[in-house]
Amino acid sequence: MKGIKLWIALLIGMAVMVSQVSAAIVTRDVEYKDGDVTLQGYVAYDDAITGKRPGVLIVHQWMGLTDNETMRAEMLAGMGYVAFAVDMYGKGVRPQNRQEASEQAGKFYGDVAMLRQRVTAGLKQLRSFDNVDPAKVAAIGYCFGGKCVLELARSGADLSGVVSFHGGLATPNPADARNIKCPLLVCHGAEDPYVDGKEVLAFYEEMKAADVDYTFVGYANAVHAFTQKGAGDDPSQGAAYNAKADQRSWEHMKDFFAEIFPQK
Repeated sequence: MKGIKLWIALLIGMAVMVSQVSAAIVTRDVEYKDGDVTLQGYVAYDDAITGKRPGVLIVHQWMGLTDNETMRAEMLAGMGYVAFAVDMYGKGVRPQNRQEASEQAGKFYGDVAMLRQRVTAGLKQLRSFDNVDPAKVAAIGYCFGGKCVLELARSGADLSGVVSFHGGLATPNPADARNIKCPLLVCHGAEDPYVDGKEVLAFYEEMKAADVDYTFVGYANAVHAFTQKGAGDDPSQGAAYNAKADQRSWEHMKDFFAEIFPQK
């Protein structure tokens, strides 16, 4: 009898160990299309979670899809979401310097219709994953990506919420704010010279005119790109990492998600 009990205990222990090993954050590159353009994004999720769950779209800064976005995708996967970091530029198009980044991002700044179409392609791909609840999807973006997710909201996309981290706020079509169907969270560097007070005030007026549900948070002593460690640590350059603003904005995003994705 003792031998049988010991054998059963060993089997249970092995089952627990196997379960712990198999439960992990799964990541992979994902090819998808916007018309004839091939794109390559990055998906992350926790395979220990069964059934459908909320999805989060991540739109990169102007340097394209980098370790910054894949890191955020894995962090979100650890929180129970399916996170998909999109590719706005195209498979293999990864700027190597500021000039190349400006050229790539500039194409979209100059053509908002193309920008909206490209980010919508990523949204469709996220919704197509078997483990995503298509009715529970949010979008977040950084710098250039912050502008992208705000334009996605202005396009009338059916989203649960949108978060912009140090993103551009201006739009050529302010009246399109009336199409926004979800709450917004804007995390802004209070000392950002690239998105200045005039642009912020215009955004306030745009949101007020369209009666949008939004929250705007300004972080003291933070300039542009405050979540990006690669931006350096010299605020006088206009873009720099700020650890406090990075941490606080992430916590604000988590609180926002708890509101738009309430637990049953």
